[in-house]
Amino acid sequence: MAATLLYLVIFFILFEFVLSKTLSWLNMQTWDKPLPNEVKDLYDPTEYKKARDYAVINNKIGTISATLSLIITLAFLYLKGFAWVDDLVRSYFDSPIIQCLLFFGILSLASSVISMPFELYSTFVVEEKFGFNKTTPLLFVTDKLKMLALGTVVGGGILALLTFLFGLLGSKFWLAGWALVSIIMILAAMFSVNVLLPLFNKLLPLEEGELRSSIEKYAAQVNFPLTNILVMDGSKRSSKSNAFFSGLGHKKNIVLYDTLIQDMTVEEITAVLAHEVGHYKHKHVLQIATVSIIQIAILFFVFGLVANSSVMAEVLGAKQNSFHLSLISFSLLYSPVSLITGLLMNLFSRKNEYEADAYAKETYSAVPLISALRKLTVKHLGNLQPDSAYVFVNYSHPTFLQRMRAMQN
Repeated sequence: MAATLLYLVIFFILFEFVLSKTLSWLNMQTWDKPLPNEVKDLYDPTEYKKARDYAVINNKIGTISATLSLIITLAFLYLKGFAWVDDLVRSYFDSPIIQCLLFFGILSLASSVISMPFELYSTFVVEEKFGFNKTTPLLFVTDKLKMLALGTVVGGGILALLTFLFGLLGSKFWLAGWALVSIIMILAAMFSVNVLLPLFNKLLPLEEGELRSSIEKYAAQVNFPLTNILVMDGSKRSSKSNAFFSGLGHKKNIVLYDTLIQDMTVEEITAVLAHEVGHYKHKHVLQIATVSIIQIAILFFVFGLVANSSVMAEVLGAKQNSFHLSLISFSLLYSPVSLITGLLMNLFSRKNEYEADAYAKETYSAVPLISALRKLTVKHLGNLQPDSAYVFVNYSHPTFLQRMRAMQN
């Protein structure tokens, strides 16, 4: 039984790798196709070549990184690496909680060491070459240390609680685990801007002026419960732009990247926010949260059924089962299901984006929103006609061309 499951895990890993690389190859071919009339003048020839080169080099880095990850994962399974790490932590500690924390700590450290060269090259060579990077080496190191501390405290705390509940509740663990993770997810949505984001970025109120007046006027017009309008210093890491809402219930914060304010007109920024308001009005955030909580329930329920089986440890070559080994085995076996749920969530998300665009068109205007999307696409060196299969599997948003045509209709 364990050998059969191991072969299934290897098959799933290889299948996802081949699927991913095939889709990436198909997507890269689209750069050589003639552009549709609506967007053929969006880039000038020099900028289009720059966008293509950016896509090519990122694809190469992604392929090398994914191939190395595949080799290490398969070697780790074949050589019973997970079982070796489990034996190592067991030889020093008897507490299941400490064993779990050390087990995942060692794996996380190894993963970080392997991925670090790719991250450094991407940030300080690729992003620098194409004019995106604003991160200094000191900021890079500081961010890493903060994320390490945050991961240790929050991630370690969650793992410790789950391990404790697993040992305490047995077959009823899934209910407690589901409740714990769901509560943490809701708290993160409510307080991330006020608690977590300030650890990495400065958030200042948008100063009085034309932009603030335009946003407040629109929010009042559509009865949107606006609490704060904040500006984030995104420019200290990248020249790329973004904007988002945060908060649940009747307290909503708008966060604007300072780069967005620099690059766009008042009408374009207001149109972008009108799109985000569309998500709120259509209850997309609530719908996604509900679906996510249901998914978490299914995950924990299925995991609870198999977690105590010795087969879960045998798949990884271990003789004695544990919470952390069952978690690894389950995540590997669940990967094809997560691929399918990911496809469905992307379909749902793309549908939501069309609805939010339509809301912005109805309550504000399609013209500045299309103009804003044009600027974002060009500034981020985006692909104007990505492969349809690649979009279907990987995109949570419709392409710029699809969104523009929908709004123009």
